[in-house]
Amino acid sequence: MTKELRRLSLVMLAMFLALFASTSYIQAVGAGDLQANTANRRALYDSYEVQRGSIFAGSELIASSVPSSDIYSWSRTYPDADKWAPVTGYINPVLGSSTGLERAMNSALSGTGSSQFLSRIDRIVTGQPPRGSNVLTTIDPAVQQAAWEAISPYEGAVVAMDPKTGRILAMVTSPSFDTNLLASHDTTAVQSEYDRLVADPTKPLYNRAIAGDLDPPGSTFKLVVASAALASGDYTPDSTFENPSEWTLPGTSTLIHNFDRGACGPGETVTLATALRLSCNIPMAQLAVQLGDDAILEEAEKYGFNQSFDIPLTTTASVYPRGLNDPQTALSGFGQGDVRATPLQIAMVSAGIANDGVVMNPLLVDSVVAPDLTVQQTFDSSEFKTALTPAQAELMTQMMVANVDDGAASGARIDGVDVAGKTGTAEHNPGDPFTLWFTGFAPADDPQVVVAVMVQNGGGLGQAGQSGKIAAPIGKKVIEAVLNG
Repeated sequence: MTKELRRLSLVMLAMFLALFASTSYIQAVGAGDLQANTANRRALYDSYEVQRGSIFAGSELIASSVPSSDIYSWSRTYPDADKWAPVTGYINPVLGSSTGLERAMNSALSGTGSSQFLSRIDRIVTGQPPRGSNVLTTIDPAVQQAAWEAISPYEGAVVAMDPKTGRILAMVTSPSFDTNLLASHDTTAVQSEYDRLVADPTKPLYNRAIAGDLDPPGSTFKLVVASAALASGDYTPDSTFENPSEWTLPGTSTLIHNFDRGACGPGETVTLATALRLSCNIPMAQLAVQLGDDAILEEAEKYGFNQSFDIPLTTTASVYPRGLNDPQTALSGFGQGDVRATPLQIAMVSAGIANDGVVMNPLLVDSVVAPDLTVQQTFDSSEFKTALTPAQAELMTQMMVANVDDGAASGARIDGVDVAGKTGTAEHNPGDPFTLWFTGFAPADDPQVVVAVMVQNGGGLGQAGQSGKIAAPIGKKVIEAVLNG
C-alpha cells in the first residue's frame, strides 16, 4: 500500500468513526433533547402522524382526534369545550403548546409512554398504524354539568371530590374558553384568539380551581384553626372565649370586628362551637393567637397547605405563611392576612374531616386504556396525611352540620339530608369586592361528596355579595347532583 493510500485510508477511517460517534450520540444520548426542542418541527409533525388517544369522563368523550388535511394528519376536537377546558386543556402543533391533561398525559395520549411499549411493538409487527392510548378521568359528567351550570354566571371555580378516595368528581372554572379555537392549525387565528384571552381582565385561561391568582379563604380557614385546636387536646367545642363587639390586634391599635360588627351571640363569653356556627371573627382570632402560628401551620400542612400536588395536573400550592407575629396570626384565624388557597385545597380540608381525619391525595385520572381496551396503567388512591383522630373529626362534623342547620351556611340545606358546611367571605383592599366561599360534605354520617366553591368579585354584587346566598346554594346543587345520581 502506498504512503498516500495509507493516509487516505486513515482519514476515511477517522471520518467514519466521527460519523458513527455523532449518530450514536444523537440516537442514544441526545435524542431526548432533540425531541423536546421546540425548533424540531419534524418531531412535531411525526407526533401528529399518530392518531392521538381520546380523553373520557365516564362514557362521555371530552377530547378526540379527527383527520386533518394539512401536514399534521390529525387535529384535536373538544365537545362542550368551555365546560371541560380546565380538565382537558388543549394541544396545538402550530404553536407547540399544550395544557391540562393534554400536557400532563401526553406520553400516554401520543402512545410514547413506557406502559405502551409492548403495544407499539405489537402494532409494528402486525403492520397496524400507530395509535395513542385513551385516558379515563375520575370526573362524573353529571356532577361536572351541575357544577358548570351553577358557577358559569360568575367568576370562580368549583371542585367536588369523593372524600374517601380523593377522586375528583368535578372541576370547573368560570369564565372559561373554547379549547377548539386554541387547537386550530390556523396560526393567525390561534395567535389572535390567544392574545385576546390573555388581554381579557377576567383571565379565562386561568384554572381557578387549582391555580391562578390565589384568594384568601376567609372563614373557611376557621375549619383549619378549629381542627388545630381539637388536635392539640387543649380545646373542645365548649371551650370559651371573650365576646366583645370589637377587639384590638395584639401589639397594635388596629381593631377587628365580626362580620355584623356585633358580639358573637349573647353573653360575655362564646364557645368554639357557637363561634364556628355563627362564623365570628373575634373568638377565632383569639383562638389563633392562643394556639400560635406554629400549631396552625402544622395543622394546615396536614391538609396540604404549602404543598403542590400532581393530580397529574400540577397544582399551585396554597399558602399558610411561616414566622407570623401575633397580629398576623390573629388575622389568619379567620383566613385573612397572607393566607391563600385554591378551591381544591379547601375541598381537601373538608374531605379530611369527612374521612375520619385522613386526608387523601387528590386524583384526576383513573386509568390509561389501549385502543384494544387493554388497561395499561391505573392510578390508585393514596393517603396524604392524618389531620385528626376519628373522634375529633366527628366533633368537627357536628359543628359543621350546625353551621348549615342553624348558622351562616343555611343556604346549603337539603331536605332530609344532614349537610356539613362552612361559608367564608374573604376581604381584599378597602372597597374591593369580597370573594365568597363555601365548602361542605354530605350525608354527614356517611359522606359521598365534598365540594368547595369560590366566587370572585362578590358574585357581581361587590361587597353586598353574601357567601350564604351565592356560594352555599352552588355547593348545594353540586351535592344534590351526586346524591341524586
